[in-house]
Amino acid sequence: MISFNDLGLIDPIKKALAAEGYTTPTPIQQKAIPLLLQKKDLLGCAQTGTGKTAAFAIPILQLLHNQQSPIVGVRKVKALIVTPTRELAIQIGESFAAYGKFLHLRHTVIFGGVGQKAQTDALQKGVDIIIATPGRLLDLMNQRFISLKDVSFFVLDEADRMLDMGFVHDVKKLIAVLPTRRQSLFFSATMPPSIVQLADTILRDPEKVEVTPVSSTADTINQAVYFVDKNSKNELLLHVLNDKNIETALVFTRTKHGADKIVKLLVGHKIKAEAIHGNKSQNARQRALENFKAKSIRVLVATDIAARGIDIDELAHVINFEIPNISETYVHRIGRTGRAGANGTAFSFCDADEKEFLKDIHKLIGKTIPVIDEHPFPLLGFATPAVKKGGNSGSSQGHRRPKPANAGGSNRKFSGNRKRTE
Repeated sequence: MISFNDLGLIDPIKKALAAEGYTTPTPIQQKAIPLLLQKKDLLGCAQTGTGKTAAFAIPILQLLHNQQSPIVGVRKVKALIVTPTRELAIQIGESFAAYGKFLHLRHTVIFGGVGQKAQTDALQKGVDIIIATPGRLLDLMNQRFISLKDVSFFVLDEADRMLDMGFVHDVKKLIAVLPTRRQSLFFSATMPPSIVQLADTILRDPEKVEVTPVSSTADTINQAVYFVDKNSKNELLLHVLNDKNIETALVFTRTKHGADKIVKLLVGHKIKAEAIHGNKSQNARQRALENFKAKSIRVLVATDIAARGIDIDELAHVINFEIPNISETYVHRIGRTGRAGANGTAFSFCDADEKEFLKDIHKLIGKTIPVIDEHPFPLLGFATPAVKKGGNSGSSQGHRRPKPANAGGSNRKFSGNRKRTE
């Protein structure tokens, strides 16, 4: 079995990885780190939870350390990592801090939604690495707080999400001002033609690393769908959360207003919950995330803006309160659980208007999600007779008998509501 000691890493990084409890690299780390240490461009296709942040952060730190010379004047930005969301930028910043704790390199994280003074103060002191979201990065460049003329490492992370969020023009502006001579890394969970085309403008003779089939869902995630009337989704959510085996759950909704309504519903039923979305201040978002990680709240309700920025090692349950209308978004949402080989469960609530979205998801992931057909709030005209309300709603029997969405009934018992095992 390959260990981090076999990847040609320097002692300070190996010491930092040991301090973090890292021993065995994930498949993408095994493949990417040696290539990047050879200073090759990389096209990485990897879904969330595969360890790709370490796959690019570790070699960048090592290469920067190896080329470090005595600093004269203010440090110059040598590495730029661009990512779509504030949460993901912060997470990547934390990874650079952890892996580089024994190196004399500085990084800072740049994102919007907060005052810029703390960020500009850090920039004026000098940094080697910037992790940034596109909007604030361009803003500070226009104010002449940031120069990219010395960048030798460029990472575009979560590229498909970047395009989904409308950042393609910002990304092209950044590429236009980057030095031609640089090492570039491009990561995306999916590879539709638009992403391949963008990659071709950034990379030069890249090596390709693909650790999972495009748009696949992890085998460690137990997936199931409830067919339910739209007006009954609130009651179904409370019914599902009656299962005490669900210690914490990340609930996804389409809109900010919808997320706030769900939090109000849950709090009204004595379930501790908070929302995380674009209308929340950065401090509020971080506080909600930390409370969820610490399990001081049971439910975190999020919009898709947070789908890739939430990195919680022991998150066992994701609930899609609404089916996303973009199939790839489903993969990103449920990728918050079942991470790093652990088991996870993803429930989806599908009403009549969302059946077409579900068909698209089945086509994308190449499998049919099992149906939980016995619950108190069935979609009329579709589901088989449900258990009576108040019967076994709080027990695992209330979530039994999934069946393929395009097939008849099944006597197979669904075990998705069990506790996650490590």
